[in-house]
Amino acid sequence: MNSNPQIEYDEDVLLLEKTTDVRDLIVYNDDHNTFDHVIKTLVDVCGHQPEQAEQCTLLIHYKGQCTVKHGSYDELASMCTAIHDRGISADIL
Repeated sequence: MNSNPQIEYDEDVLLLEKTTDVRDLIVYNDDHNTFDHVIKTLVDVCGHQPEQAEQCTLLIHYKGQCTVKHGSYDELASMCTAIHDRGISADIL
């Protein structure tokens, strides 16, 4: 006789995840805004460090666009509006 009986367990594991729809805030190049204006906007609106804002601005200029921030739509919507208010083209994708 077996002194250690085998017990089978059926386990249902529920995995709870907080799903967040991560989006990108993209700023586009134009022929109207200066480097300094775009850099100041990224510092003021997106909270970039000056060096980060300068790098993004160079990418915007040479590549035509740059993702300047990641986050939920709710986090990015007010930033996008503030960038538009400063005359700079931006979208949330």
